[in-house]
Amino acid sequence: MNKHIAKHVKRNVPQLDALQQELKRERYKHRFRRLLRSTVNALIVVAAVAALIATLFLPVLQIAGTSMEPGLNDGDIVLLVKTDRLKTGDLCAFYYSNKILIKRIIGVPGDYVHVQSDGTVFLNGQPLDEPYVSEKALGECDVQFPYQVPENSYFVMGDHRETSIDSRSSVIGCISEEQIVGKIFCKFWPLTEFEFLH
Repeated sequence: MNKHIAKHVKRNVPQLDALQQELKRERYKHRFRRLLRSTVNALIVVAAVAALIATLFLPVLQIAGTSMEPGLNDGDIVLLVKTDRLKTGDLCAFYYSNKILIKRIIGVPGDYVHVQSDGTVFLNGQPLDEPYVSEKALGECDVQFPYQVPENSYFVMGDHRETSIDSRSSVIGCISEEQIVGKIFCKFWPLTEFEFLH
């Protein structure tokens, strides 16, 4: 009887190899969980830092509409840089009526802007060289020219002059420094049209 019990117990006791294998499996699972946790934490930190950089220093925007054609088209994605050093010709994004609009700076504080009936733009008495405009037009305009740009403000226009509503219209008018989100640094989507913009 005792022999029978001893044999039965011996048969049910795990072998040393099996115990070692089980111990290895448990250690591997523990290491894997720890590695997974640290990877997820690292990804969360990287995503948070990227989001912070994008929000504070390099915002990313998608173009909606046709007011900046032909240079920027509906669906293009651009990268902005936060700066207060803006000059004539720069593309800038600014807040207007709970939206972000993108236009080109034509006049800075103190400049005199004049747009003729054929759409030719004069800045401080000189015709402005505008290779980015494919077709000149007066567009929607109710501003009296010549117009002096107020202090801490910018006169902006879209490149698609016929359809763009911008500083030529009192609906938008000049934009203040406080409205500006940043200057467009580059267009990076679609990738085939990647370019740095000034």
